[in-house]
Amino acid sequence: MKIAVDAMGGDFAPKEIVTGSVAAAKKYGCSVVLVGDEPQIREVLDTLPGWDKLDISIHHTTEIIGMGEHPAKAVMRKKDASVVVATRLVSEGECDAVLSAGSTGAAVTAAQFILKRIKGIDRPSIATPMPSPEGTTLLMDSGANVDCKPRHLMQSAMMGSVYAKYVLGIENPRVGLLNIGEEETKGNEQARTTYPLLKQMKTINFLGNAEGRDIPKGTFDVVVCDGFVGNVVLKFGEGLAKTIIGLLKEAVKEGGLRAKLGALLLMPACKKLARRLDVEENGGAPLLGVDGCCIIAHGSSSAKSIKSAIGMADGYVKGDVLAHIEEAIMKEEILDDAALTGKSRNE
Repeated sequence: MKIAVDAMGGDFAPKEIVTGSVAAAKKYGCSVVLVGDEPQIREVLDTLPGWDKLDISIHHTTEIIGMGEHPAKAVMRKKDASVVVATRLVSEGECDAVLSAGSTGAAVTAAQFILKRIKGIDRPSIATPMPSPEGTTLLMDSGANVDCKPRHLMQSAMMGSVYAKYVLGIENPRVGLLNIGEEETKGNEQARTTYPLLKQMKTINFLGNAEGRDIPKGTFDVVVCDGFVGNVVLKFGEGLAKTIIGLLKEAVKEGGLRAKLGALLLMPACKKLARRLDVEENGGAPLLGVDGCCIIAHGSSSAKSIKSAIGMADGYVKGDVLAHIEEAIMKEEILDDAALTGKSRNE
């Protein structure tokens, strides 16, 4: 596998991005193209012994899209931006996947403009894996689309189910629609309209409404919602995990000798829990629905996160996700407005 990495995207670029990419090349044996300012990239590489023995190359670019820039305008204007060029390498067949920890909006926009959407998919969705006692709950969507119609949620459910099966290894993923209650009649108009449509789908194992507590419990393997709600859920979960760990450390510190001895005994279990809650263990989230592999990493990604995200790209490509999504689209007859209303798109 050959992956194009936006070396200039992220709060700690290029140091953490380049360091993580080198670690991933060692672990996964993949080829990496570091896209960005060559002098800055080489400065980091020179601090990493043995990188020159790996299949790592540099593709020089002169522009960067900042977090505060308007995504669509920046992508259109900055043709030599690192995220734009990295995405173009995938579109032209030079690389198998693109990874960026920069502006999510810019990465999504570049993927839609350059890679294009898969035929039959109106809007791509960010599929974020969240830890649960069962393993992983896939949250669809976590930020690509803040306003969704029922067909968009149906498409998210289908793509999430495909990813859960062929990458996460779940044979018959349980799909739920995020709502404020279990009953079919609960929720806003969007949820009430979407529920019966999900029940009709042939390619998913829809089990009904999922409440917020079902996500960490692992009651469902795929939970579907619009990107506004999904991003709030994601950020809340990340903040809660960090807060709990911080409170435990504070309690041990203030609890005296007995608390410290108890913590010492619990240390192996605590480390295991910390790894389960650590967002760096997953590293990124695939953008499902575009005609190519695009992995979006957190803006504050460390080298460890980038290494994990490249591993995610490796699983996406080896799982042949694109082909399986296209296969699922062929099996469905209710993925667009024409099928839902009986009218043509032009009416």
